[in-house]
Amino acid sequence: MFPDLIRSEAHPELGIIVVIPCYDEPDILKSLKSLHKTALPGCAVEVIIVINESAAVKEEVKFRHRESLLLIKEWIKAHDQERKRFHLLYQTDLPKKKAGVGLARKIGMDEAAARLISVGQNEGIILGFDADTICEENYFQAIEKHFQNFPQIQAASIWYEHPLEGEAYDQATYRAIIQYELHLRYFTLAKRFTSHPHAYETIGSAMAVRADAYQAQGGMNTRKAGEDFYFLNKFIILGKLNELNTTTVVPSPRVSDRVPFGTGRMVGELLDSGNGLMTYAFQSFEDLKTLISRIPEIYKTQNFDWKSLPPAIGHFLESANVSFKIKEIRDNTTSYKMFEKRFFRWFDPFLLMKYVHFARDHFYENIPVREAGKWILEKYFKKEVIDNTEKQMLLEIRECWKKGSSNS
Repeated sequence: MFPDLIRSEAHPELGIIVVIPCYDEPDILKSLKSLHKTALPGCAVEVIIVINESAAVKEEVKFRHRESLLLIKEWIKAHDQERKRFHLLYQTDLPKKKAGVGLARKIGMDEAAARLISVGQNEGIILGFDADTICEENYFQAIEKHFQNFPQIQAASIWYEHPLEGEAYDQATYRAIIQYELHLRYFTLAKRFTSHPHAYETIGSAMAVRADAYQAQGGMNTRKAGEDFYFLNKFIILGKLNELNTTTVVPSPRVSDRVPFGTGRMVGELLDSGNGLMTYAFQSFEDLKTLISRIPEIYKTQNFDWKSLPPAIGHFLESANVSFKIKEIRDNTTSYKMFEKRFFRWFDPFLLMKYVHFARDHFYENIPVREAGKWILEKYFKKEVIDNTEKQMLLEIRECWKKGSSNS
């Protein structure tokens, strides 16, 4: 944990803190204005902005950061409220090897946890947000209500929707973000099609966690990219995360090269190449579904024939030394329910990702994202698709997803 960085005492009724990592961000005031417009929940709220730079940062970035500091300070002076406070942190000379979005989130989230716990709000909520993101006006109220309705839940994946049209970006950018979001939703829903229990979105600008659970899991990691995936999967694997679909976060579709992968990087690559986005073949998930459907048989059979599975999943499991792992799981469980739980602790989202990459590299070539969207609508949602555009498919997937959500 980092030491306390904010000197002012927290409001005694503080219950929610938003953390915004900020690196060379031209649209930060847009995000702050969006949060300022939100309706207050029953508790007090804080927003922590973490402007961060490594020891090796370029001078032009330092200059823009100093400009941002002045702008944000002036904005805060004009908009700070007793029950909705804004705090600005400027973290410089961060180690080059660790500096990045993960470390920036950690600095802010560590501070948020300490402030919530200082006023006895051990289960207070810390929210991930981004400096190019906006939200609906019911953002805080919906989040507060959700965690009240699900007291056993430690974290949540918040509903998000990228903008798909408008005048802020050109049509090529909108087409790129439509394809990328279609890929993201396809991947999560394809996992749900298999009946894998750990199928949730992991978006850093659309996540929430209780302060005590954040500390219990060791806080945020310092990865330069994918920090949200690794962080939220801790709660997914424990069965302590659910979906929060009663408010919406709107991330930006803008191009960015600050991280090695993610939305901004993918949009840039699609714009540069002019090609359509390709994604994992749905046959990979149909094979995985076969495996999962046979878990009861695997539990009962001492020498299960792994070659009886589809070749892609069968070969992957053998490469992962599955026979040894299943014996270990069986030796340490006394019921099918326990066996199944431990099986998915092993075949977790990380191993699942390795499997789809293995299947892609050795068995099934990637497919156009449009084909993937069509497959999800037909196979998962049982919808007929007749020459729908990618945008139409994405909108229909969003609608079907929200209608089918059972815990929002």
